[in-house]
Amino acid sequence: MIRAVVSDAIANRLNDPRIEPLSSVTRVEVTADLEYAKVWVSVMGSEGAQRKTLAGLRSAAGYMQKLVAGELNIRTCPRLSFHLDESIKRGEQTLRLIEQVMAETRPGNPPAEGEEQADDSQEQSSRDTQ
Repeated sequence: MIRAVVSDAIANRLNDPRIEPLSSVTRVEVTADLEYAKVWVSVMGSEGAQRKTLAGLRSAAGYMQKLVAGELNIRTCPRLSFHLDESIKRGEQTLRLIEQVMAETRPGNPPAEGEEQADDSQEQSSRDTQ
């Protein structure tokens, strides 16, 4: 519920120019006592844009907490804290590395230095043992 309310607020209710339009809530972690909620946000853009967006969200935390309190049927509303989620960025970097390794190991690509020699020495040692 918190994720949905905060996502809606970012998309439709906040008019802070610091907040990037391509920001999304990726997950929310709520403590067992419902006192605090960590809101993880993914922001597309440069590091400067990410910092500005986080600052804008942190300054609007009270307003968003009020929105969340209106939707939840519990005695106290969790305090919201905003954190940058870099898992998407790390995932993109991982995919890029995998693609790079796959391109290097495709048939038809010349072997890296030393690879061919290692294969020849293994063939020679197997012949010598026979």
